[in-house]
Amino acid sequence: MNLNSQKSLASKILKVGVTRVWIDPEKTDDVEVVITREEIRKLVHEGTIRAVPKRGISRSRARILHEKRKRGLRKGVGSRTGKKTARMPRKKSWENRIRAIRARLKELRASRVIQKDVYRKLYLMAKGGAFPSVRHIYYSLTCEVTGVFQ
Repeated sequence: MNLNSQKSLASKILKVGVTRVWIDPEKTDDVEVVITREEIRKLVHEGTIRAVPKRGISRSRARILHEKRKRGLRKGVGSRTGKKTARMPRKKSWENRIRAIRARLKELRASRVIQKDVYRKLYLMAKGGAFPSVRHIYYSLTCEVTGVFQ
């Protein structure tokens, strides 16, 4: 029994692909004799022929990977694409660095480790990009004390 023509008609009526047309296996004899669109519509109405729901793409694996990345996993060197500055723009890294440096300079001034004039000098140096990190401020302080800057 060949139901290709019936499936083709049904797919056009149901507005789906031929592979998504389902015909009741118990009533294939009834479907085999049907040849007109009107009769196919009747069988669709009865439920003998119907469209199979679309198959989606499961997101369960994507959700699991997303959770792992949120925890900091799967972010190693081998997983990275693009430049370092694409992942963290230069401006953003500068903002983070200068804020940390300025906060540390304020702490040092507040705790009277450095005087106001030294604070101002180091602040302007930081603004000029003299310190790659907070840690380098202490090297500059030791140079200040020993007189290397003069």
